[in-house]
Amino acid sequence: MDMELHVTDGGRAAAGIRGAGGDCVTRAVAIATQQPYDVVYAALSHGSRSERVTRGARAKTGASNGVHTKRKWFKDYMAALGWTWTPTMGIGTGCTVHLSDGELPMGRLIVSVSKHYTTVIDGVIHDTHDPQRGDTFTYDSSGSYVRLGGGRCVYGYWSQA
Repeated sequence: MDMELHVTDGGRAAAGIRGAGGDCVTRAVAIATQQPYDVVYAALSHGSRSERVTRGARAKTGASNGVHTKRKWFKDYMAALGWTWTPTMGIGTGCTVHLSDGELPMGRLIVSVSKHYTTVIDGVIHDTHDPQRGDTFTYDSSGSYVRLGGGRCVYGYWSQA
């Protein structure tokens, strides 16, 4: 089932940032941690600029171009804020948790889905758009309407420690 959506830019416009950008990580962290967008942006930009350039990762000029969330500096940043990572998917496990109503714990969460980070607070998505994907339903042999699954797969989430 679809989760409720609260549309917010996490303070992006108030910080003077205009136009489209790959800043979903910055928005999600700002919303979930209740920090000003520009403070989070500055911290993530610093981390992005300081990361070592590897064959698979081009040099970043700031958080508006995306953030490599698997890098040690990002994990250390989140840990310093008092947040812990909970993986919901592993090699060979398939999708076990979806961005659907009732599948995530209550509280303030920064959720990782395919190519996007979003914030979920007590079961409500806080984002600039709806990142959910539709569920699949059918009728079972008794004629009851049942959910087969679906929705966007959650790779894991950050929560307050």
